[in-house]
Amino acid sequence: MKKSEIPQHIVSTAMSLAVETGWATLSLAEIAVASKVSLSDLHQIFPSKSSILRFISEQADQGVLDECDTDDLRQPAKDRLFEICMNRFDALAPFKEGIKAIAKDSRRDPVAALLFLCNLRRSMPLMLEAAGISTSGIRGVVRVKAFSIAYLAALQSWLHDDSDDLGKTMVKLDKVLGRLDMMARRCTRSGVLRNKEKAA
Repeated sequence: MKKSEIPQHIVSTAMSLAVETGWATLSLAEIAVASKVSLSDLHQIFPSKSSILRFISEQADQGVLDECDTDDLRQPAKDRLFEICMNRFDALAPFKEGIKAIAKDSRRDPVAALLFLCNLRRSMPLMLEAAGISTSGIRGVVRVKAFSIAYLAALQSWLHDDSDDLGKTMVKLDKVLGRLDMMARRCTRSGVLRNKEKAA
């Protein structure tokens, strides 16, 4: 095995173990044994289980960026976000069963759930920016929070969607993004009306 392939091998092994034995009680030593890597070498790459989750999240982020096309900025914001979310799900696909196991264990391991959400706090602004949507200022903070809620709702559908075309996931994603789009339009109209009233 090439040295460059070891991190991916460790992550794949960890996800398989999460499915087989659960994530909450899984130790780095067990991951090292199953990966046939010394604990010392594993610790240098992944000093904690949370770093494994971060690696997965960063890989998904990179997958989104790799698929980004600046020409897509001419499309409606909802369509851009839809495409970006589906690209992220595609990037997460190799780890789907492991992520499902981690989500199942989240009640017993709230720390893992919190760390997973922290990773999303880094990823969600990136996805919005990739869609050409600013995350600056107070409006940006609101956008990130609203989009995070929508993404998590779609993620839940994706985790339980075993169809080849991910039809259920796309329906759910279209629905939650539609709500976001409606809210954004209402806020924009309200802002325009307030500006007109001030001008009058």
